[in-house]
Amino acid sequence: MIQDSDLRLLNVLAGAPVGGAETFFVTMTKAFQAAGVEQRAVIRENPDRAAQLRAADVEVDEARFGSLFDVRTEFKLDKIVRAFQPTVVLSYMERASSFMPKGPHLKLARLGGYYKLKYFRRCDHLLCITNDIRRHVIAEGWPEDRAHYMPNFAEVTTAPAIARAELDTPDGVPVIFTPGRLHKVKGLDTLITSMRSVPEAYLWIAGDGPEREALIAHAAAEGVSGRVRFLGWRTDTGPFFRACDIVAFPSRHEPFGTVTLEAWAYGKPLVVTDSQGPVEVVRPDRDGIMVPKDDADALAAGFRRVLSDAALARSLVEQGSARHQADFTEAACVARYLDLFRALS
Repeated sequence: MIQDSDLRLLNVLAGAPVGGAETFFVTMTKAFQAAGVEQRAVIRENPDRAAQLRAADVEVDEARFGSLFDVRTEFKLDKIVRAFQPTVVLSYMERASSFMPKGPHLKLARLGGYYKLKYFRRCDHLLCITNDIRRHVIAEGWPEDRAHYMPNFAEVTTAPAIARAELDTPDGVPVIFTPGRLHKVKGLDTLITSMRSVPEAYLWIAGDGPEREALIAHAAAEGVSGRVRFLGWRTDTGPFFRACDIVAFPSRHEPFGTVTLEAWAYGKPLVVTDSQGPVEVVRPDRDGIMVPKDDADALAAGFRRVLSDAALARSLVEQGSARHQADFTEAACVARYLDLFRALS
């Protein structure tokens, strides 16, 4: 069994420039660092991500993570393993896991989606962020005793709420906020359409991605662009969570969705669609309003319920905050990981 004093953790990510899993990699690595874990990180070349990690005193190496025949990345990882001698290597998603280095260390991969198992052949155990993903990998043939449920966490920052004037938003109007990658699976077109039926509200969208220009055009076509603010990709979402009145999570497909936990952590009412992750986590009408996917009218009705019923809004916040404190804090998540490292060694 690995003792805490013997634990040396190597975190490996070959992610996109922006994305939820990539953001959580930084968050989780910083959490391990705050807990005193001896660790290093290897990431795909990304100056901003490397700077964030180094600012938290994490030693970072960068590699290309190209095709499966990228021998330079293989060589670099092997060199780092020989020098650092990790007891645990934790990879994130498919590409990094396909480069899992050889050695006597425990080989773990974190799965935030319904990935193909061929990318994880070098791994010993899979850490699944929802029970549904765990069921999926087992159904695909992965041994049940080597698949584990390991949910995400969300923590609040100390940054104050952003002034609405900075985003050309009047004081006193309801603000709906959503962060995430601007991709079709996120359902942001449906969210924008829903704003037609909530004419008093403003919408803040923090994110970037391939659908940015299409969504800007969609807001104009729906006649709501005057009340929609595109904030770009933000790592400092705390001020926006603090300033908003409702958190929206309109995804068509969402394996987990840390936005749910962030809404609870910041004490904001949540309106969410019935995609895979939220269905597993959210208790409808208790800690979130849940509506069907791709239904702008239902989303708008959810927003109106929260805005018109102060008692409902308070209840959603109270129960969501209780869920967060019980199961989804940084301390709880780090403890789960350290317990698993000990148990599997």
